[in-house]
Amino acid sequence: MSQTIDPAPPAVMPVTRFAPSPTGLLHLGHALSAILSHDYARAHGGRFILRIEDIDTTRCRPEFVEAIFRDLDWLGVSWDGEVRRQSEHFDDYRTVLDQLTARDLVYPCFCTRSEIEAEIAASASAPHGPPPAGPDGPLYPGTCRRLTPAARAARLAAGHPHALRLDMAAALAALGPGAASLSRTDAASLSWTDMDAGPVKATPAIHGDVVLARKDVPASYHLAVTHDDALQGITHIIRGRDLEAATHLHRLLQALTGWPVPVWRHHRLLTDDQGRRLAKRTPGVRLADLREAGVTPADIRRRLGLAAAD
Repeated sequence: MSQTIDPAPPAVMPVTRFAPSPTGLLHLGHALSAILSHDYARAHGGRFILRIEDIDTTRCRPEFVEAIFRDLDWLGVSWDGEVRRQSEHFDDYRTVLDQLTARDLVYPCFCTRSEIEAEIAASASAPHGPPPAGPDGPLYPGTCRRLTPAARAARLAAGHPHALRLDMAAALAALGPGAASLSRTDAASLSWTDMDAGPVKATPAIHGDVVLARKDVPASYHLAVTHDDALQGITHIIRGRDLEAATHLHRLLQALTGWPVPVWRHHRLLTDDQGRRLAKRTPGVRLADLREAGVTPADIRRRLGLAAAD
């Protein structure tokens, strides 16, 4: 049975995107996201954009970028305009970070991973208990948020490596009535529209003081993807359900910066015979391997339950 991708006609000409990270070869799950996004745009006379999310220059490799181009061309997924490579635009993300810093919405975090883990472990026996769990595990306990201005300045002056974290409490307060927010969006009414589920209330606090720039990477996925969606005029984001929790945070970043709010759809995830979500290392599902084995793009669409290409 073919899977529909059109719950309702869009109110505007859609601009969709596929934004893989070149850290390995694409698999069937990537194909599902790419085809759904591509077909939705084409069905409504819109534009489909390809973006390469390669901010992690230590893990991303140029040969995987070329493999992405080959796989999409084989699938019949064509894109409009130039391909934006995030690694070429770190200054754009730095500008946003500087603006958030000027509003006291981010702070430097000098903690190492082991220090954070140790504090979380020690807090288990403390009267207040351990920090709550978020989508990716226990939330950051706020160690560096509590540093005095003098202590923070001294560490910065000494050149201590640091990440930049969003002060979640300050960010939510900035959205309150009368706050100096560019969007004038009240935190209590923060929401987004899902193409399948309808209105969804955003609860970004589930992420705690999330990292917006790592020590070794000058931007995080969350910051870069939200910035680029706004920059490129993306109106409809169609991606896997594994990223649904991230949408809560992305909606907050949009409200803080005054960026436009797209519509989302979080599609089903593909799993292997053991019920595990597909990964780039999962055997037998990489598009290059399937192509080499004689599988056709039409076979891929049938396997994914999608309508045949026009």
